[in-house]
Amino acid sequence: MVLVLVWAVLIAFVVKTLLVRGFYIPSGSMENTLQLNDRIFVNVVEPTFGPLERGDIVVFEDAKGWLPAQPDSGGGPADAVYDALAFVGVLPDRTDQHLIKRVIGVGGDRVACCDGSGQVTVNGQALEEEGYLFPGSAPSDIPFDIVVPQDHYFVMGDHRDASADSRVHFSEVVEDSAFISHDDVVGTAFVIAWPLDRFQWLQNPDDVFADIPAGSAGGS
Repeated sequence: MVLVLVWAVLIAFVVKTLLVRGFYIPSGSMENTLQLNDRIFVNVVEPTFGPLERGDIVVFEDAKGWLPAQPDSGGGPADAVYDALAFVGVLPDRTDQHLIKRVIGVGGDRVACCDGSGQVTVNGQALEEEGYLFPGSAPSDIPFDIVVPQDHYFVMGDHRDASADSRVHFSEVVEDSAFISHDDVVGTAFVIAWPLDRFQWLQNPDDVFADIPAGSAGGS
C-alpha cells in the first residue's frame, strides 16, 4: 500500500510538472466562463512550444505584483497537508500567487478601447465578444490604446466589471507591469473538472479573433 501511494504521488508530481496542473478559481473575474470554486486543469506543455493565441485562457504567475500582499494565515495541519498535496499535483493549487485571464493581445498587437460601437479593437479589428463576455458587462469602462511588447500578452477577465487585469495596471505601468511575460505563463486552461455539473471542455473562441490582421510590430 505504501509503495502504491508513493508511486501515485510520484506520477502526480511528474504529470503536474510536465503535462497538466490543477487550479482552484478563487474569484469571479472570469465569470461566466469560470465560476467561483471551479476546479480546472491547465496544459503546461503548450507554452513551451511558442506564443499563445488570442482567446486562450491563461494561468500565470503574479510576477508583476498585481495581487495585494496576503497576510500570513498561520494555517494549521489541514492546510499544510492540502498545500503539500497541491505541490505534488494531487489537489488543485489554491495559493494566491497565480491569476487567470483571457489573452486579448499578443506581442506587436495594438489593443484599444473603445471604438464608436463600444467594442475592444485589436489592430483596428473590432471584437465580437458576446460569446464569453459576462452578461451586462461592457467590453471596458476603462479607455486604453496600447501596443503589446514582444513576448508579452495583454489579458482581460471575462467579467470586466470584476477584473483587475491589464487595463487597470496599464495606468500604473512601470517596466511593462500591465503586460504578462511569456516566461511567467504556467499554462492554458482546457477543462473544468469540478464540480461535476460544471464539467466542460474549454475552447478557444477562434471565430472572435479569426480576422485580426498581424500587428505592425510583428504580432500574429
